[in-house]
Amino acid sequence: MEVCASSSRRILLVILFIFKFSPTITAIRKDVSFQTLHPCKTTVQGRYLLSDDNGYVCNAVSVNQFSRCCPLKGEKFSCHGCNLLSRCCNSYEHCVSCCLNPALTTKERVLKMKVAKPASARTYTSIFDYCAGRCRHSSESVVHENAYISDFHHCFSLPLNSSSGENNTVAEARLNGINVVVGRQGESCNSVCKSRGQSCVPNKLVVLNNCDIIQKYMSCKGSCLASVGADQPAEVVYDAPMHLNPGSCLYTETHSMLSCDGLHQHTRRLCPCA
Repeated sequence: MEVCASSSRRILLVILFIFKFSPTITAIRKDVSFQTLHPCKTTVQGRYLLSDDNGYVCNAVSVNQFSRCCPLKGEKFSCHGCNLLSRCCNSYEHCVSCCLNPALTTKERVLKMKVAKPASARTYTSIFDYCAGRCRHSSESVVHENAYISDFHHCFSLPLNSSSGENNTVAEARLNGINVVVGRQGESCNSVCKSRGQSCVPNKLVVLNNCDIIQKYMSCKGSCLASVGADQPAEVVYDAPMHLNPGSCLYTETHSMLSCDGLHQHTRRLCPCA
């Protein structure tokens, strides 16, 4: 009898032990089974590659079949095959990946932008939305494809110091009495104005040092890039070496550099003469 009672107690203790710890075990299994899956947005698959909204580039074979995300390996925000000055790349997928880098594209600015010209057009819903569209259809791409032979067809840059229409009206008013003249290649503004029997007006260079103003008077309808040197505002001639970004507008972020004397053998200056 004592042996049977002892066995019964042991069995009872085992059952109590199982019931005590089974909820914890079940909870752990439940947590693992129901992990949240965060799907990725991806570019429409190209011939070989795609990029996701995490900033990774991969091929179709390696993409996760459930989340549609690329593996979290390799370089994030890859700018492989991109010119970081012109913000143009030789592949669409790397253009999108590079564009997603917060150091290169400002989220706050992008989300305020309209997708199209009309005032009724929607704004971009995300940086990925902007990058995927901008890299496929950008004005810089037109310059790079039409002006000279180049592999850098996919661009994502924005004019860095463009103004609103109202500010442009004010700027134009400040140019009253000024003849805005496009110089010849390699010519300083002093020389440009002198050839017209006029003088360069130095304090008006800062008014012209604006992407919208430069693009109004010059033929560079694509990228507008910050540059250094005393020859800004200017346009890079189309037969300039590739690393100088032919066809681009140039402005300076350092107003103290603006000078009537500045010149460069591969640029045409925009000059204020009076």
